[in-house]
Amino acid sequence: MQNLFTLAGKVALVTGAAQGIGREMAIGFAASGADIVAVDLNEEKLSEVKKEIEAQGRRCLTLKVDLGSVAEIDAMTQSAVREFGRIDILANIAGVNVHKPAEEMTEQDWDFVQDINLKALFFCCQSVGKVMLQQGSGRIINMSSSFGVVGFGGRTAYASSKAGVSNLTMTLAIEWSAKGINVNAIAPGPVWTPARDALFSNPEFYNHLLSKLLIKRTAKPIDIVGPAIFLASEASAFVTGATLLVDGGFCAQ
Repeated sequence: MQNLFTLAGKVALVTGAAQGIGREMAIGFAASGADIVAVDLNEEKLSEVKKEIEAQGRRCLTLKVDLGSVAEIDAMTQSAVREFGRIDILANIAGVNVHKPAEEMTEQDWDFVQDINLKALFFCCQSVGKVMLQQGSGRIINMSSSFGVVGFGGRTAYASSKAGVSNLTMTLAIEWSAKGINVNAIAPGPVWTPARDALFSNPEFYNHLLSKLLIKRTAKPIDIVGPAIFLASEASAFVTGATLLVDGGFCAQ
């Protein structure tokens, strides 16, 4: 029987690949057979990811890219195609957050979050999407959030950007699915990444999160990898325009 979950022979470009969910996803895609284009600003941590991927016998191109620059996004895509000849999977994982009450959110805070989480994500889709349209095939996986499905205090910029990601995902699916590109999103619940150590180590905040979760723990980055492999592989051949909740039941209540 065909292995529906293999990524053998595929090339996957992962943004935010130096740490957290993006790191685990890049390594997980490689474990499933893909060669990887690992994109981030942190070159030191990217080099560590490259070593782990190459230890699995896969190729890895690391690129330092400022996703706030459309020109750098296009250069990223060109570099990936020069190295591997194609891009089969795009995983838009890079993202930022600002935790502030709505009345304290500044224009700079708002623009910072929207520019990376939504604007940069779109232009990554556009840039890599042009390659996939030429190929007649591709899989795009966007990073949404359970906070983009339901509200959560102190996350006005973040939650609205992630709601935008889910709607953008549906819109791109409408335009591109008939041309061979499946476009989907993953909406994690609370994920304990190194960037959230200080916040999640606060017992009051952590217990508040647990009260909203049916599975009584926060997610680990590795918990997002399996769903991503599903969306990147032939196992999801008839899935497009969807936002897959991976939230421990956060949105079920």
